[in-house]
Amino acid sequence: MADGTALRPARMRPRDVVRTGAVGLRTRPMRAFLSALGIAIGIAAMVAVVGVSSSSRAELDRALDALGTNLLTVAPGSTMTGEDAQLPLEAEAMVGRIAPVREVSAIGLLDDVGVYRTAKIPESDTKGIAAYAARTDLRAAVGAELADGVWLNDATGRYPATVLGAKAAGRLGVGRAGPDVQVLIGGEYFTVIGILEPAGLAPELDTAALVGWPVAASELGFDGHATTVYTRSRDVAVEDVRGVLGPTANPEAPNEVEVSRPSDALAARQAAGEAFTGLLLGVGAVALLVGGVGVANTMVISVLERRAEIGLRRSLGATRGQVRTQFLTESLLLSALGGLGGALIGGLITAVYALYQGWPVVVPAWAVGGGVLATLLIGAAAGLYPAVRASRLSPTEALVGT
Repeated sequence: MADGTALRPARMRPRDVVRTGAVGLRTRPMRAFLSALGIAIGIAAMVAVVGVSSSSRAELDRALDALGTNLLTVAPGSTMTGEDAQLPLEAEAMVGRIAPVREVSAIGLLDDVGVYRTAKIPESDTKGIAAYAARTDLRAAVGAELADGVWLNDATGRYPATVLGAKAAGRLGVGRAGPDVQVLIGGEYFTVIGILEPAGLAPELDTAALVGWPVAASELGFDGHATTVYTRSRDVAVEDVRGVLGPTANPEAPNEVEVSRPSDALAARQAAGEAFTGLLLGVGAVALLVGGVGVANTMVISVLERRAEIGLRRSLGATRGQVRTQFLTESLLLSALGGLGGALIGGLITAVYALYQGWPVVVPAWAVGGGVLATLLIGAAAGLYPAVRASRLSPTEALVGT
């Protein structure tokens, strides 16, 4: 200028940056589509594998939950003199205070209490059936299902009502529950209000006649001491809970407590989780690498083909930084389109496949968000070299080279 003041290039607003970066996508839509499709396929593969694996794992977890992987039992052992030990009356309450424990319930064996179909059955013909006092939340804790009738509740637990295990009902010849169906327990007739399905997690219930805790104390001489305490904990805390169950259930004599070991299915679940994690990381890395190579290849070719455009912009006053920003923005837009499209496609594939298999549909948010974010990062890294290369072209070199 006449006063010697140097001209400064205008600063581009964010909207102008995006609009300029999208020029290459608008002028070469087919190439942009194919490049974005390549990225989308990679991300879709990653999201689909993560989603299908997560859905499969959710189904596996559901199946393993039915096997009681997080179910532990506490029972009295023997004293130092070899006599049968006894759990304290407060054992259930104390076990329930362990932080990771989610559910606690118990049964108490009724000693010398026989179960018969009628009073005419000889006392020696017990058929291997035992009578137990049961908590009202026992069925939920052990995952037992009813074959007929209803479960004990706070009302029926106070009256002569019983729920029979699957084998106990068969041995007694009881085929259904009802107000007119009774069995003899400890010399008293109890109405059969329910019959259980086979209890896979607590097989001792199959040959049991279960009565309410209050009626067992008032009518059958029950002393209130639990003989088996059932606990369910968070899977990750099962081993820790097992380590403190004995001292918690009987602080004065923890050596007189027997604690079951975790199910082998829990180890299988943990191993499956580690395998899934390794698979997801491997597939994700390959998908992102493929996407990054695709973006880099597209942007390098774009720079070579658009030398005239670069030279013209530089001759009209565009700075190297503005040219660099243009091509870097184009790379990010291309990556974003591919990443978002791939995440959507991967989610749809997961949903269709999981529903076909009858699995829960699980598409982790971290997989979708992480896939898109990682695509942008890879796109930025892949577009950085072409952007720098474009910014270093002088106007004369770019125009003459065309």
